[in-house]
Amino acid sequence: MKVSQNTSVQLIKYSLILSILAVQFGCKSRTGKTEEKANLTSYVNPFLGTAPLTDTSIIGYTPPEGWRVWAGLTYPGSSLPNAMVQLSPITEFGSGAGYEYEDNEIYGFTHTNKGHWNLCNLPILPVSAEAKFPFKSKFSHANEEASPGFYQVFLEDYGVNVRLTSTLRGAIHEYTFNNNKDRSIVFKLGKANNGVSDWDISTSNRNQISGYQRVGGDKVHFFAKLSHDIKNIAIENQGAPEGYAKIELENGKSEEVILKVGISYVSIENAKNNLEKEIANRSFDEVHEQAIETWESLLGSIKVKGGTKKQKQIFYSSLYRAFLWPALRSDLNGEFSDAKGNIKKADFRYYTLPSFWDTYRNKLVLLNMLQPDVAKDVISSVIDRGKNNGFMPTFFHGDHAASFISAAYNMGIQDFDVQKAYQLLLNNAYKEGGTRPYISEYIEKGYIATPQIENPHVESKAKAGVSKTLEYAHDDYSLALLAEALGDNSHFEDLMKRSKNYQNVFDKKTNFMRGKLEDGSWVSPFDAEYPYYEYMYREANAWQLSFYVPHDMPGLVNLYGREKFEEKLDSLFTTPWNPKHIARNVSGFMGLYSQGNQPDHETPFAYYFIDKPEKSQAILDNLMQNYFGIEEGGNALSGMDDAGEMSSWYVFAASGVYPLSPADAEFLVTVPIFDKVTWTMPNRSTLNFTQSGKGRNLEGINVNSDVLEDYFIPFQLFKSGGNVVIQTTKE
Repeated sequence: MKVSQNTSVQLIKYSLILSILAVQFGCKSRTGKTEEKANLTSYVNPFLGTAPLTDTSIIGYTPPEGWRVWAGLTYPGSSLPNAMVQLSPITEFGSGAGYEYEDNEIYGFTHTNKGHWNLCNLPILPVSAEAKFPFKSKFSHANEEASPGFYQVFLEDYGVNVRLTSTLRGAIHEYTFNNNKDRSIVFKLGKANNGVSDWDISTSNRNQISGYQRVGGDKVHFFAKLSHDIKNIAIENQGAPEGYAKIELENGKSEEVILKVGISYVSIENAKNNLEKEIANRSFDEVHEQAIETWESLLGSIKVKGGTKKQKQIFYSSLYRAFLWPALRSDLNGEFSDAKGNIKKADFRYYTLPSFWDTYRNKLVLLNMLQPDVAKDVISSVIDRGKNNGFMPTFFHGDHAASFISAAYNMGIQDFDVQKAYQLLLNNAYKEGGTRPYISEYIEKGYIATPQIENPHVESKAKAGVSKTLEYAHDDYSLALLAEALGDNSHFEDLMKRSKNYQNVFDKKTNFMRGKLEDGSWVSPFDAEYPYYEYMYREANAWQLSFYVPHDMPGLVNLYGREKFEEKLDSLFTTPWNPKHIARNVSGFMGLYSQGNQPDHETPFAYYFIDKPEKSQAILDNLMQNYFGIEEGGNALSGMDDAGEMSSWYVFAASGVYPLSPADAEFLVTVPIFDKVTWTMPNRSTLNFTQSGKGRNLEGINVNSDVLEDYFIPFQLFKSGGNVVIQTTKE
């Protein structure tokens, strides 16, 4: 079927264009209501990060045939901030976020997402009468749109225009069929991004559908209402992978088909309640307008003046992406399914586990700043998980709940069970068998030893001892700050002493953080440029981790010596990456520095600690200009967004502040890319950052007319408000 020759499709396209213009420019929507607040949302590009990274000069190597570099892994669908529902198209099951921009077929629209090879639950696809398994349709980016709380696409094979929007726990699908007869909707309940172990579906009356999908330990229940009556439901391979249910609709009504879906991790009854309370009889446009208002409010927390259109687009797209995870898991009635599958009810909203290894660096700080109520509930959720085994949980590597919770407490977020959180974190730091592997060895030796492996390679598995030692030292420092705030001087002193353990893996002969054997000798032979997934280092090499001491950068400078520190930093950003060294998620290189992965994201700011901020700024400007919104079409990133960490890095760097030591509740001041940046905090105070000068080299900082003697401002300044003037020169 040739879309360009179909009159009905042209009418759909025309209607769609009017709808988009209404959203972006305040025109009247089909409901007759004016969408006046669509301003900052017009800068958001949900497709940012969905395109492949193919530029080998940025990747650093030529990917083997068939590889898609792990860059971006974002999704373009509809969601509210930290919602239970992420309603997004899926073009490939088992992929990072289900959607890959280079694909041209859609398999369905799923209701959960993170961007990390999991979720993508409850795929649903509208189809025409002739549709056959495996049910998929070609589509074109020319007839696809996305904005916060909205997604639209035309399914060419089935002649269906699809519009999607969502609430916290509910979704609305609107299907406009070219042919109003013999319409069907396929529930692909045997598919998700992970293996489906069981599913069920049934109809309770002429236009209601309910069921569940079980993936791993999660059982996602749904309750759905249709605007059209159901003629028949055909179920294939009940409960099995590749199984599906085809819902055939009665003919007669010519209007678009509206499918409203509520979901719950507790029960079908709760899913129904979520749907009836959040969506009820509201129209698609009414729900969409509410989504726009919600995102406008959050994005309006940081307003910018100046800068280019592209800079604003990347900035607000990044701010948007920073608030999609962690995701809500409790229902409107307060019930949730805990880590053991027990149904509970609490006085806080239950959320998924944050991606601590990635997002403690910046994104969770941003959450503390702009959504403290959500941060409080996330902390309570983490505590609830910790009660199961007596240890505060982590994600992937390190013990970075310590940083998140300590920062939150010192930022004034204290309405949670502080003593229980503190006890769980102490268990992590002192007891074997929990969150910190090899903690007894770490306490005894002051480092975690690397086993001797002959000819180690990228995939060699060991303890990742250097990474763990460095991260545990930072976690010790973070927990020490909480101990101090709670008046526990004994643990404060011990943990602060342990925070210096980074020194024990620093080899002064080579000026690298280097693996140590059990006997205290250095790992040899030693190639500082070779990347490992978990041998000496975790997803990094020696170059990328030899500046990771965010809590004690002056101490690190002293280890190197000032001149050697600068020399080593210069070499990091200028020494070419060896194209023979291939690690799939270590990419996006500037020299040996990897913007595409998280372990060295603090390093561009390191020149500040030898009083050369201009060198840091030159690198930051290069990264912001050339490593975000790249490739043809501008939809690629230089690396994985990792649940908003990459996005949050950009938000802070572009704003001119960065939480280098995130537990400290203070921010390093840099030069923003905008003329003025205004932060509005939840207490309605405002802090303005204004550039004074035409260059990019930092010369001085004034805070409320007083000269700042160093480069750091406290979080309290955001809460009290005021003005920060960044003075710059060209040289």
